[in-house]
Formats: sequence, structure tokens, C-alpha cells
Amino acid sequence: MVRIFTCILFILLSIPGAAQVTPYYYRVYFTDKGDARINDYQPLQLLSERAIERRQKENIDILDYRDLPVFSNYINELSSGGLTLHCTSKWMNTALFKSSIVVNTDSLKNLPFISEIKTVKIPGKKNTGQDKLDFVLNGSSEDSYDRPVTMLNGYSLHNQGYLGNGILIAVLDGGFDNAEEISSLNDLRDRNGIKATYDFVQNSEFVYNSSTHGTAVLSVLAGRLPWVIEGTAQEADYLLLKSEDVSSEFPCEEDYWAAAAEFADSCGADIITSSLGYTTFDDPSMSYKYSDLDGNKAFVTIAADIAASKGIIVFNSAGNERNKSWKRIICPADGDSVIAVGAVDGNNNISAFSSAGPAYDRRIKPDNSAMGVAVPVQTSATTTSKANGTSFSCPVLSGMTACLMQSFPDARSTDIIKVIKESSDRFNSPDSLYGYGIPDMGAALLRLQDLYLLKPEGLSVALPNPTTGEFEIIFREPYESIVIEIFTTSGKIIWKREIDTFAGRILKINELVNREQGLYIVRISTPDAKIIHKIIKLRN
Repeated sequence: MVRIFTCILFILLSIPGAAQVTPYYYRVYFTDKGDARINDYQPLQLLSERAIERRQKENIDILDYRDLPVFSNYINELSSGGLTLHCTSKWMNTALFKSSIVVNTDSLKNLPFISEIKTVKIPGKKNTGQDKLDFVLNGSSEDSYDRPVTMLNGYSLHNQGYLGNGILIAVLDGGFDNAEEISSLNDLRDRNGIKATYDFVQNSEFVYNSSTHGTAVLSVLAGRLPWVIEGTAQEADYLLLKSEDVSSEFPCEEDYWAAAAEFADSCGADIITSSLGYTTFDDPSMSYKYSDLDGNKAFVTIAADIAASKGIIVFNSAGNERNKSWKRIICPADGDSVIAVGAVDGNNNISAFSSAGPAYDRRIKPDNSAMGVAVPVQTSATTTSKANGTSFSCPVLSGMTACLMQSFPDARSTDIIKVIKESSDRFNSPDSLYGYGIPDMGAALLRLQDLYLLKPEGLSVALPNPTTGEFEIIFREPYESIVIEIFTTSGKIIWKREIDTFAGRILKINELVNREQGLYIVRISTPDAKIIHKIIKLRN
């Protein structure tokens, strides 16, 4: 059943004269949130039902101080002085203002409710280097179209129907040009899988412009084109959020990112996948240093860690910097709760461009690696190609994680992250290039089930029984392959399925949903045994 998501937009206020050129941007930090108290609000005033359910599942406070909106009186006082509000961050208790003229920030700092002001964008400077959202499309590769999936043993989840159903993924990027027409996303559009869109750069709901980078990322996640593109989370739902200004590179984009993450949280997103990052800016005086990448300094990193504290699994590209002067990971990949994803080629070898760790405080970074060389993508209506970058290894892994989350919707995000790392090929010897390595999603599924699922005394148990149609077979031990057959009591076979790559200890079956009530025989053949269950089907 498709849900309708109500997204609470306390992060944005109406912006008069949005088309006016306003080249100076200022981030204002407030001392408090006025006289607001948590008890002044009901959860549904600030969050969607889905967001509340996620926090309940994670056993965290439904509301905390960070969820309270920025105090409107402070906003109004600054706006009355000639500043124009662009967006706010309730988590960071900041507001991003813009002005067509230079503002005397020293005079504003004297206001009692302001703790700090930073200039985060100025006119007249533009980096002459290659835009970080540019990517090279290659037409040929020896790797199979589905190598990003097989590398992670992803079919062990896909073959069991885990394609991300019921999981909401927020994609933060620089634009989704052509995403409304490319063929690999036909299924996504037909089922209305795009639940919301917003451009935090222009404050508009329209995101199908500016860049095809987000389009390529989305095709890696949700794309479905036989023998060409095998998306890692084809049945997930999506929020398309534009937080990157492709025309320049300034710290105000961190404010856009934070606003987008708060929007994703309020909508109830389960995953944030971000193929963006921040290190050097068009004004070098605003740039970060490697010593800032300790997980506690960069504005965007703090926001990403707060998002993770709300129960969202946050993925970010490690960066494509190792063969450039920066070499290291990018923000917010340095966050201690952010999964930074490096890029390997089809032979599991780290790419020359994949950014190196560790974080400045010596924490293991990147966290994991996935295929990021010659990844099949689509950016135009009729043609497909292959692309390089951690921008694409990130959605490969975040999409497969959505499938893992679907297998156990009640699993906590921290346990999901734990089993992914423990199931990676370098878990016992992580390094600064691969991190914990390439995950085996089948092994991760089994680890997750071992955390949440009791083992039956016999070879297996069928639950619930009787059933109105849907039931599960829970095995005591995992099997690499199985054959399932359902018979009537007269011996007539009515359904059969073979799973060559089976993972975990649960088999979910819904074949009896539309069958008549009565007794059915389920026969399961494994390499080691044959198992029989008698299932009583009740009237729906």
C-alpha cells in the first residue's frame, strides 16, 4: 500500500522577491529558541506520522530541543533590517540570510540573541577548476550490467523479493534533469514512487533541471532496464532533494544540505544518500583543512550526524580526491555516524580516484566500499552509459541497504550498520582506502536475523498458521538454495519457485492470499533435506 507523506516545512519561510539577485549570504547562529518549549508542541505539528514511527522504533525521544523551530521573532527582527531569509536549520539553530549589499556583521553580533555570524557566500569568485558534479560517461566496459549488485551478493536479497519496498530514501544532489523521462525510471514514475521534490537552492518544488548528476544517481538506485541497468532498490520510495548549487561552490550549500536533511527527517525518510561533499570553496578563505575533518567541526558534518541520531541511515560519497591535491575524504563523510562509501572497480580493486581516509582523529574512513567504476547509469531519455565516481558507489550501497532494511522493518539503524560492517571482506583488517571493505549483503541478512530472530527447535516452523494468506517459513539453519512447492490436498501443484541464491533463515510466501480457504501442503527442498508444512488458509 502506498503511503501519502506529509512533510512539515518549518525549515522554510516564504521568500518575497526570490528572483532578485542577492549575492551575499550570511549564516546567523542564535543563542536560543526564544521561549519555545518541547511541551508546547504535539509531535504531529513538527513531524509526519512516518517520522514519529521511525523514532519510536529507534527508541529515541520523539521530540527534542533540536526539533523546535528557529524562533520567528529573531527571524523577523533581522528581516525588518533588510536581510532576506533563505532557509533555517532547527537542528543547528541557524538561519541563512541573503543581501544584495555587504552587511556589517559586527553590528549584528551585538544583538543579544545572536552568538555568531559567518559570511558563507560572496560575489565575484568562481572556481575555474572542474565542477565536482561533472562526471565522465563511458560507453564500454567488460563488467556485466549487474556487477554492482553481484559484487555485494545483492541477488541474495533481490531473489527473495527484497527490493526496498516500504523504505523511503532521500536523495540529496545537484539536480535531476531528465529524470522525469528516462526509460529506466518508467516503473518508478508509474507507481508514483517519487513522494516529494524540493529545490533548496531556489526554494522551489521543481528539481528536474541544473544537472543530470542526481539523475544518474537515481538510475543506480531505482533504475530497471533489462540487461542494461539493475537498480539496487527498485521498489523503494524516493524524495528528490536538490541541495547543491552547481553554479558555484560556497559554504551556504552546507545550509541547503542541512535544510534538505531536516525535510527528509520530517517526511520520515529511512535513508539519506548524498553524493555531495565539501572541502575547498571558491573563496579559499572559507575552505576546510584536513584538520577540520574530525567529525565535529564542519557544519554539514554536524547536521549529518544529527540526522543519524534521528534514526536515519546516512550515506555519503567518500569523494574523488585521491588523485588530486586534496586526496582525503570530504565532508560530511567524516561524520562518526555517516557511512562514507569508497569506490572499487569490477574486480574489487580500489579506484585511483577514491578518496583516502582516515578521518583527522584517526577513525576508519571510508567505512565501506562498493562498485564505483563503470557503473551503468542513464541521464538521457533514450541512451545509457557507464560512469565513474564515489557518487555512484554510494547509491549502490545505500540502495542495497534499503533492501536489507525491508527484510526486517523493525531493525534499528545501528544494527543495520553493524551487520553491514561485520559482513564486509576487510572487517578484521580495515584500512584507509577500502575501510571495512565490500559487504556481503546475504551474510548481513543472516547476521541481522540472528540478532532479531529466534531459531526453531525443528528444521523450520511456519508462522502464522492458520493464515489469511501471508506466512513465513523460519529455518533453524541457512540454506544456499531452495525449491518451494505448494500443493492442494489432492496432490495438484499450484505454485513453484526456485531460488538459486538464498540468504538468511526466513522465506516469506504470499501465494495463498487469493486462494480459497482450506488445507495446503508446502514442500521445501534444500540441498540437505525436504521439509513439509501443512498450512491452513482462512477466509480473507
